Amino acid sequence: MNNIKGPAIFLAQFVGEDAPFNSLDNICKWVSSLGYKGVQIPSWDGRLIDLKKASESKDYCDEIKGITKKYNLEITELSTHLQGQLVAVHPAYDTAFDGFAAPEVRGNPKARQEWAVNQLMMAAKASKNLGLDRHVTFSGALAWPYVYPWPQRPEGLIENAFIELSNRWKPILDQFDQNGVDLCYEIHPGEDLHDGITFEMFLEKVGNHKRCNMLYDPSHYVLQNLDYLAHIDIYHEKIKMFHVKDAELNPTGKQGVYGGFQSWVNRAGRFRSLGDGQVDFKSIFSKFTSYGYDGWAVLEWECCLKHPEDGAREGAEFIKNHIINTTEKAFDDFAGSGADIEANKKMLGIN
Repeated sequence: MNNIKGPAIFLAQFVGEDAPFNSLDNICKWVSSLGYKGVQIPSWDGRLIDLKKASESKDYCDEIKGITKKYNLEITELSTHLQGQLVAVHPAYDTAFDGFAAPEVRGNPKARQEWAVNQLMMAAKASKNLGLDRHVTFSGALAWPYVYPWPQRPEGLIENAFIELSNRWKPILDQFDQNGVDLCYEIHPGEDLHDGITFEMFLEKVGNHKRCNMLYDPSHYVLQNLDYLAHIDIYHEKIKMFHVKDAELNPTGKQGVYGGFQSWVNRAGRFRSLGDGQVDFKSIFSKFTSYGYDGWAVLEWECCLKHPEDGAREGAEFIKNHIINTTEKAFDDFAGSGADIEANKKMLGIN
């Protein structure tokens, strides 16, 4: 039996203007032909789902599920990466992130944030209507411009940032709780929640909210030189989602983790297609299996070299080959001699 549900794919990097990437029906047919069993749907793309309608109508959600079911696929989760980012935006990033929002709120940070919060509230209801129990998002960031402590950070700056961040997210977490859905933050550079310590800081500020959980993506840890295997040992109870994405970090005498403002191809740290990078997926899948992780293994394709369709095609088989079919008996059962209390006492020298 498998506790990991199966290979799935995040559709955000594949949806486009041309078939088979231009509708949920077309893209599901393509995904199914590659061997995937699930799809993670970006909620901001109207070609795949109408989030408002999904939050209001279970019948509509049943129609969406009917499309995926036609191709023997399940919806694994909805994603609000773009909207979550806009829950907290430092003014330095106003222009860069404005394009993530609906046109009518661009150029108005207050309206944009209110729009983003409402998007998350709808996503909680839509997830429930779709019969989902997990959801993925970004935390957004107020403190990220100060990630490197120079100039010296004023006392209390980070504390204030995390208090404000938690105040913005607490009502959203409560909404997800009311709908029976875990909210999983993708731990990611550029977000205030970018490693284990910052997740813990946030978790403490939201009162250890039971719906506050993690999406685990080892590629973002490779690029930070963080121990991504030990991370599972520490946080496995909070890891409810898994993006299967590869990466490599090849520091040189000229550049390291920060990348020297170079393009992705020329950075020391780069995202790669599955099997082309440095991530030890055999150990990751072994740890998830031993800890009883019961979610999906979702391909997120990002690669600085390989074509996305090649990455998607290879990814399904790669994930399938790493999912462990767990044994129902111990390998040395054949040598068992049964339970005998008196014999046990004799072996231990107990009278």
